Amino acid sequence: MVIGATGQIGRVAVGALARDGWQVTAVSRGGGRDEGWPEDVRVARADREDDAELAAAVGEGCDVLVDMVAYGPAHARQLTSLAGRVGSAVVISSVSVYEDDKGRNFGTQEEPDGFPEYPVPMTEAQRTVRPGEDSYSTRKAGLERELRAAGEQLPTTLLRAGAIHGPHCQTPRELYFVKRNLDGRTRRVLPYSGESRFHPASVHNIAELIRLAAARPGSRVLNAVDPDAPTVAEIARAIDAVMGVEREDVLVDGPPPAPTVGDTPWSVPVPVVLDMSAAERELGYRAVARYAETLPATVAWIEGQLAGRDWREAYPKMFQTYGDLFDYAAEDAWFTA
Repeated sequence: MVIGATGQIGRVAVGALARDGWQVTAVSRGGGRDEGWPEDVRVARADREDDAELAAAVGEGCDVLVDMVAYGPAHARQLTSLAGRVGSAVVISSVSVYEDDKGRNFGTQEEPDGFPEYPVPMTEAQRTVRPGEDSYSTRKAGLERELRAAGEQLPTTLLRAGAIHGPHCQTPRELYFVKRNLDGRTRRVLPYSGESRFHPASVHNIAELIRLAAARPGSRVLNAVDPDAPTVAEIARAIDAVMGVEREDVLVDGPPPAPTVGDTPWSVPVPVVLDMSAAERELGYRAVARYAETLPATVAWIEGQLAGRDWREAYPKMFQTYGDLFDYAAEDAWFTA
C-alpha cells in the first residue's frame, strides 16, 4: 500500500513496485490513477490525516506500507498503531534533519555564522536535530525517532531525500532557471561563485530505493540522492542545453548581493553532499537515473504548468517557500549599479 500515491514520488514508486510483481493499492485523497500505472494497480481514497480512513484503507493488512507524506510524531504513531496489520514500512524523510558538529542546521542558516558545515560526503551517522514542533526539520526528526523506536514491532526503512526533482513537483528548484530562460533573461547572478551544491534526488532513484527496501524489510535509515551532486552553475547550463539557449553566468563571491538578486534555491555557502554507500551495501542499490538525463521531462512539466499562468498561481508553494524569485527590476538595478 502506497500513501500519497498521486504525488511526485508516489506516481513513480507505484509503477516501480507494480512492475516488480507487487499487488499495489495506491492511496490518495482524491483516489486518482496515473496513466503510467499498470492496469492491475488498485486505487483507494483516504485522507491520511483521518485515522479511521487510513485504517479502513489498510483493511485486513498489507505486507509493506510506503508513506510519501508522513510528517511529524503524530503520523509516526498513526503508522505504529497499524503495526499488527502491516509487515514493514518505507517512509520518506529528509536531509534537513542533519546538523553539524556545532549544532547548526537548516533552521539556523539565517543567523550570523549559522549555516552548517557538513562533512563531504555526509553519511547517516551524522548527528541530527533535536525532535520538536518548531520546524519542518525538527518534525521530520520526531517522525524518525518514533518510527525507529518501534523497532521490530514495525520494521521501517527511512529514506532521507535530498533536493527532490522530477515532474509533478510542487516546489521545483529548476523553475528558477526555466522561467528566466522563457522570459528571455540573458544574464543570471550566481552567488558563491556558482559552486553551491545541494545534492539532488531523482524520483526514479528514490523509487528504486523504495522497491529494494520493500523486498528487504528492516529497521534502518538511508540517504536517498542521485549519483551526482552538480554545482548550481552546472545545473543552470544543463537546463540551458535542454531548452536550447545560451546564457551568461555572472559569478559573485560570497552570498547573494541583494535580497532578491541571485538567491537561487540551491544557493548554499558550503556543500550539502550525501554518501550512498549504506544503501549500496544494505540493499544492493545502484542508481537508475542521473540528473541531466531526467531534466527534459522536468523542464517540459514546468513549461506546461507555466503556460498561460502567473508562476505564483502555477506554483503557490514555491512562492511561499522562497518569496519573489523573479524580481527582474532589482536584478537590473544591481547590474546597472
